[in-house]
Amino acid sequence: MTLTAQPAVSASIQCPATALVCRNCGAEFPLTPIHACADCFGPLEVGYDQAVLATVTREQIESGPKNLWRYAGLLPVGQEPDSRVSLNPGLTPLIHAPGLAAELGMTSVWIKDDSANPTHSFKDRVVSLAATAAHGFGFRRLACASTGNLANSVAAHAARAGWQSTVFIPSDLEPGKVVQTAVYGGRLIAVDGSYDDVNRLTSELQETDEFEDTAFVNQNVRPYYAEGSKTVGYEIAEQLGWRIPAQVVIPVASGSLLTKVDKAFRELVAAGLVEGTPWKIFGAQSSGCSPIATAFAEGHDVVRPVKPTGIAKSLNIGNPADGPYALDAVRRTGGSIVHVGDAEIVEGIRILARTAGVFGETAGGVTVACLQELLASGGLDAAAETIILNTGDGLKTLGPVAEVVGPTMTIKPALKAAREAGLLD
Repeated sequence: MTLTAQPAVSASIQCPATALVCRNCGAEFPLTPIHACADCFGPLEVGYDQAVLATVTREQIESGPKNLWRYAGLLPVGQEPDSRVSLNPGLTPLIHAPGLAAELGMTSVWIKDDSANPTHSFKDRVVSLAATAAHGFGFRRLACASTGNLANSVAAHAARAGWQSTVFIPSDLEPGKVVQTAVYGGRLIAVDGSYDDVNRLTSELQETDEFEDTAFVNQNVRPYYAEGSKTVGYEIAEQLGWRIPAQVVIPVASGSLLTKVDKAFRELVAAGLVEGTPWKIFGAQSSGCSPIATAFAEGHDVVRPVKPTGIAKSLNIGNPADGPYALDAVRRTGGSIVHVGDAEIVEGIRILARTAGVFGETAGGVTVACLQELLASGGLDAAAETIILNTGDGLKTLGPVAEVVGPTMTIKPALKAAREAGLLD
């Protein structure tokens, strides 16, 4: 197929993207569907014209749609509504959680709850940008390697657009995520191996003739895909009244979400949309897959791959592409990255549900448990305003908590039985 440039944008919202920039050597490339530097093979990300970003105003954003496209002037795609291939995610709740704060001995905690997105995870943000970029480049097929949530979102976006999807997942994925992907009717390929094995396979497949007309959302259009995570940071600042919180705790798989929230804060400051107050970024990993947390603890700049284990499968990326950049973000802001075990993860899920009424998936349990670890070690200030991210719905990962929760008691359908059980005391 012939790949074309993205469609022209309207005069009302100017596209701020100027080039793809290598994160290693700084080389620049045109805005095309590529993700690796031709000079040093480093990863590419979208570069912007800061003068154009500075033309975006709070009023323009606030008058925009009630979804992530309110930030179109800060994004590389989707300036024209007709160009968007999207489930219109975003503007998810920022929940004040005094019960959770009291439980943990903190002053102020907020939960950014991305389980409220259309397929119940933050991945709808990145897929909306990837699919919109794919549309602009002339693709009409979507594919991905996924640990589950991305599979759900890619299948749903393709179904909405009337496109074909081909999704590759590890064969041991949680049943809820498998069903939620399969129900949209696309091709779902289970691979006997880890996510890293699946990702390696799709990297090879995208080079074949059979997949030349396919946008692999987290590969050949990854630079645009990754920018979707910035909208989490934009929303947090806007929902706090256009200010940046002191501390943010973010679950970490590839490390991309963490780096893009930090990037969002930096862009908001540079554009004059918020005051440049200091912030700290903290990362949360499962002990079953903690290569970035291990590198941080050992003072390394290079992340050594690991073989993932443990219940937090959405975070099980043993060779995280954005690991070095996540390390840079937490070190530059004065934060850290820690990890916790399966038992702590399950307890974190229960604490989040019991104190805030939010049922998070295992990644949410990782975040809460790591927050506890950071407090216990003194790495995080209990008195400072803190945002934690819940990136997915607990209904996707019922298994770990189903083993430890259930009916308080079982009684017969009679008033006498209720009285004997002590319910009327």
